[in-house]
Amino acid sequence: MKAVRTFKISHRLIWFSSLFLGMLTAVPKIAEHQFRPYEALVDSSVTFLFALIIWYYNVYNLPRYTANNPKGGFSTKQLLKGLFFGLVLMFLLACIQQYLLSHLPFGPVMLMFEVRSILISSAFYMFIHLLYQSYLNQQVSVELERTTAANVWAQYELLKQQVNPHFLFNSLNTLKYMVESGDPQAVNFILKLSDFYRFTLESRKLDLIDLSEELKILEAYMYLLKARFENGIELSTNLPEKVHTSPIPPFTLQLLIENCIKHNIVSLEKPLQIRLYLDTDYLVIENNIQLKREPESSTGLGLENINQRYQHLLDREIVIEVTDNTFTIKLPVIYESNHH
Repeated sequence: MKAVRTFKISHRLIWFSSLFLGMLTAVPKIAEHQFRPYEALVDSSVTFLFALIIWYYNVYNLPRYTANNPKGGFSTKQLLKGLFFGLVLMFLLACIQQYLLSHLPFGPVMLMFEVRSILISSAFYMFIHLLYQSYLNQQVSVELERTTAANVWAQYELLKQQVNPHFLFNSLNTLKYMVESGDPQAVNFILKLSDFYRFTLESRKLDLIDLSEELKILEAYMYLLKARFENGIELSTNLPEKVHTSPIPPFTLQLLIENCIKHNIVSLEKPLQIRLYLDTDYLVIENNIQLKREPESSTGLGLENINQRYQHLLDREIVIEVTDNTFTIKLPVIYESNHH
C-alpha cells in the first residue's frame, strides 16, 4: 500500500522562530539609554510565549484547516478565529506582564501588545498557508511523476500484449491453412488482420478512445478468432447507444477476451460463451468457466494493467466476480462530462 505523506511542521522551526521573535522584541529595550534587563526579559518572554502558543494553536487546528481547504485555499474565517484567539491570549499575557512590571502604564503597553499579536498571528497564518500550498504542489508533482511512470509501465505492458507473438503466429497459421484450402474468406481474414494491427498502431499512444472505436477493434479481433476456433467461441454484445460515446482505455476489451481464451477450453464440443453488456454504470464481460487441465502460465499483469489504468483515470477499481460457473469482470463506465 502506498504510504501517505502528511503535512507537518517541525517542532524545531516552531521553537526557534518563537525564540527569535522574543529576542527581536528585546532589541529596542537594549537600544535605550537606560537599559533595564528585567523589563527586556519580561517583554521577550511574553512575545516568546505568545508566538509559541500561536504556533501550536495553528498546528492543533491544522487537520480541520486541511479538511475544510483540501486545495489550500485562503480561509478568512480561519484567519479571524486565529486573530481573536491571539487578542485574548495577548490580553492575558499583558495582564501577567503588568503584574510583574506594575510601574509601566497599562494602556499604551496593552495597545502595543495587541498590535503585536495581530501582526504575529497574521504572519503565522500566512506562513502556514504558504507552507501548506507548497506541500500540495509537491504532492501534485510526486503524484504526476508516479502516474506518468505507472502509465509508461502500463503502455509497455499493453504494447507487449497487443503484439503478442503467439496471436500473430496463430493468425498466420490460420491464414496459411485458409489459403492452401482455397477458403474464399482468406481475403477478408487478411483485411481484418490488417485492420486489427492498424487499430493497434493508431490507438496505442492514446489514453482513451470512444467505446464505438473499441468495439471496432473487438470486431476485427473476434473475426480472427472465429476463423481459428469457428463456433468454439461466441460473443454476444448488448450495449445501448448511450454508452458508445463513453471513453475507454484502448484494447481493454480485447485483452479481457484474450484472458478468457488463455484460461478456458475453446472447442466445438465445449464452446466458450462470452457476454458483453451494461449493468448500471459498469461494462460487464462475462464468460462460462471451463478451465484448461493444463493452464497456461500467467503473470496476472493483464488484469493488473487494466485495473491500474482505471485507478489512474477514475480512482476506482475494476470488479472481479467468480462463481462456480461464471467469471465476470466489471469495468466502470467513464462519463466524460462527469470525470473530465
